[in-house]
Amino acid sequence: MLTLKLLTEEYDRVIEGLNKKHFKGAKEIIDNVLAVDKKRREAQQKADNVLAEQKKAAAEIGKLMKNGDAAGAQEVKNKVAELKEQSKEYEQIRTEAEEELTTLLCQIPNIPYDEVPEGSTAEDNWVVKSNLKDCVVGEDTVGNWDSNPESQADMLPHWELAKKYNLIDFDLGVKITGAGFPVYIGKGAQLQRALINFFLAEANKAGYVEIMPPTVVNQASGYGTGQLPDKEGQMYHCQLDDFYLIPTAEVPVTNIYRDVILDEKSLPIKNCAYTQCFRREAGSYGKDVRGLNRLHEFSKIEIVRIDIPEHSAESHKEMLEHVENLLVKLELPYRILRLCGGDQSFTSAICYDFEVYSIAQNKWLEVSSVSNFDTYQANRLKCRYRKEGVKKPELCHTLNGSALALPRIVAAILENNQTPEGIVVPKALVPYMGCDIIK
Repeated sequence: MLTLKLLTEEYDRVIEGLNKKHFKGAKEIIDNVLAVDKKRREAQQKADNVLAEQKKAAAEIGKLMKNGDAAGAQEVKNKVAELKEQSKEYEQIRTEAEEELTTLLCQIPNIPYDEVPEGSTAEDNWVVKSNLKDCVVGEDTVGNWDSNPESQADMLPHWELAKKYNLIDFDLGVKITGAGFPVYIGKGAQLQRALINFFLAEANKAGYVEIMPPTVVNQASGYGTGQLPDKEGQMYHCQLDDFYLIPTAEVPVTNIYRDVILDEKSLPIKNCAYTQCFRREAGSYGKDVRGLNRLHEFSKIEIVRIDIPEHSAESHKEMLEHVENLLVKLELPYRILRLCGGDQSFTSAICYDFEVYSIAQNKWLEVSSVSNFDTYQANRLKCRYRKEGVKKPELCHTLNGSALALPRIVAAILENNQTPEGIVVPKALVPYMGCDIIK
């Protein structure tokens, strides 16, 4: 959530940033926010003035009673009663204005950093890096969608490979639950576990403290990280208890620091977590959801950082390097995109996507988004830190990224590593799999 201080002091920059994110009616809603805030502050000032009058009158009553002026004291008491009614009215105005203010602020997305490219769709994202030798990258290569590995006619898509080697049963998942809930079997389940253990081991080596959080959260947690109210329709809701199944471990892990004041010396905080993730993906259909391309339940390892503003850019860089290193070790063709303003999430200030190439489908699959949220989430969470010798706490910066989401990684491993003898297991996974080929 953007701060009122930012909206007031950097009004033009906020409007410009919201326009870059293609947020409609930016100026109107910001002007409305500032008008409501003015109304709130005026009501608070009037309430404070009335309270001061009440205190003054209360002292006067005591003096009048002491002097035996009961009639005068009663007159002042009547005035105090009127002042109390006025106070209630101003308090009501202030409360309603605060509620309206919160509602309005929750409708405003984060503003992007200056280095975020202009653009409205995925076609406008920048390809900033790739491990493909023939792929020319850089900030001037907007789109650059044509530098893909060469596919071969006899390459099978992962859903056919999964059936051939009895790794994943999609039909059984439909029977048990529904579409988008696959059942992993034998070596397929073993591959899942190997990836989970590999990703967690790499995170541990990089200094991330592992967390095992709940996969069900309350409304306050969803609000704190910005999933609510923006993505309410994409989350599974347990209506009886008003709980939500998490779409990512970002939600419970980041909310550990909700309403917390941290010591500057403890930052940056680095956490990782493996969880199941649940997404309704309302409206998804067609070839893009086939096989493992888009699921309602999947496994993911998330990395989360809480940092001071001065160091968050360096933290973001380190997170990007960590995710890239995972893809290098898995020997997968990958590229890194800097998302344009219109393709960024509601809460991010800057975001990079990692994609791996699906050689049988001849398409790129997103496997990670690594974002810096600046103070946007921290303001919702009231996640703050205190500098040594400074009394007033300041807002932290929060960051997170997938390291990594499993379904599309599995799809890419199966498709890119298929041979006539079987699926070759990446060397980095052999210690976790106990075999070097899936037959």
